[in-house]
Amino acid sequence: MSIVMHVDMDAFYASVELRRRPELRGRPMWVGGENRGVVLSATYEARAFGVEGGMSSTRARRLCPDAVAVRPDHDTYQAVSEGVFAIFETITPRVEPLSLDEAFLDVTGAVRRLGPPAEIGELVRAMVADEQGIPCSVGIGPTKFIAKLASNAAKPNGLVEVPPEGVIPFLHPLPVEKIWGVGEVTAASLRRLGLATVADLAHTSRATLQRALGNTGAQLHDLAWGVDARPVIARDRERSVGCQETFDRDTDDARFVETELLRVASRVASRMRRARVLGRTVTVHVRFADFRVTQRSLTLPSPTDVTDEIHATAVSLFRGMRLERPRLRRVGVRVGGLVDLEQAYQQPMLGDPEHGWRDAERAADAAIEKFGPAAVQRATLTGRRR
Repeated sequence: MSIVMHVDMDAFYASVELRRRPELRGRPMWVGGENRGVVLSATYEARAFGVEGGMSSTRARRLCPDAVAVRPDHDTYQAVSEGVFAIFETITPRVEPLSLDEAFLDVTGAVRRLGPPAEIGELVRAMVADEQGIPCSVGIGPTKFIAKLASNAAKPNGLVEVPPEGVIPFLHPLPVEKIWGVGEVTAASLRRLGLATVADLAHTSRATLQRALGNTGAQLHDLAWGVDARPVIARDRERSVGCQETFDRDTDDARFVETELLRVASRVASRMRRARVLGRTVTVHVRFADFRVTQRSLTLPSPTDVTDEIHATAVSLFRGMRLERPRLRRVGVRVGGLVDLEQAYQQPMLGDPEHGWRDAERAADAAIEKFGPAAVQRATLTGRRR
């Protein structure tokens, strides 16, 4: 029998911000735009007003006028995420990332080394809190489905273990909406059949559910009895690095957009250097005022982590879109085709100085790490932002 753990950081972006802004603890706060853009993460105090991730900042401000909005710092979130996953990998090599802030861990083989499942879960929570200064919730069960439900039940900042013999008592009282794959439409269909809880679903024949919902009915019947055969699949996390910037107001100023592309490219390059990777494929995407999105990509002759090279490519791609003074809401840059720095070969060019921009940027990275993000800045980015 497998032992599966689902670990989920609590309000991840918001928790990282509270770590360095303790004066905001206990106050409603979200990470995202002040009056436009979207809410990326909200504290539980803000959630009490109905604010939640994915909501527009405009709506969030209406729901909670007194909340504090904090601009996101994706470099820091990426660094914290990498630290969290490094902790996971000390527990077990079988880690399946789901996003920056959650993963499944198969800890079956770790019990002999680290103790009972609940002790392993508490160890993970303690290490994340001690090393990264943020809370997480842990769910433990015999399957991924049960572990995920258990971590939801553990929120915020708790641990719930569901042993094999406790699956049915834990699962059956839950509303049908708690089952994976049951959204508003499916839930409404189930309730029309008089099925409100997981127990109701479990005690309805598979044939009846298949007639009503097709193949989904059979899957839901299995889940209602805790049956989930999917293993934890260890895999590499996404091999690309990106960043985006939502403007305070729509703009058709091409010079301003190109300056913001420099800001975004600088963040992407810094993140790549921290991860010790180089990339070859640069992608630029823009979002228009009417929320349409378009993007273009270009693969470079050799991999890079230099801001100017990424920015020059991004500007070339942006200009190549040949947009006629569009009203833009957001721009973003992503670099893919990543290779580890130690494995990359970079063709030297005749006339290259002994020390170039890469060395200068690494020196700037070291100063920023020691003295903060304002220690070294490009002159173009020091002016007042729009």
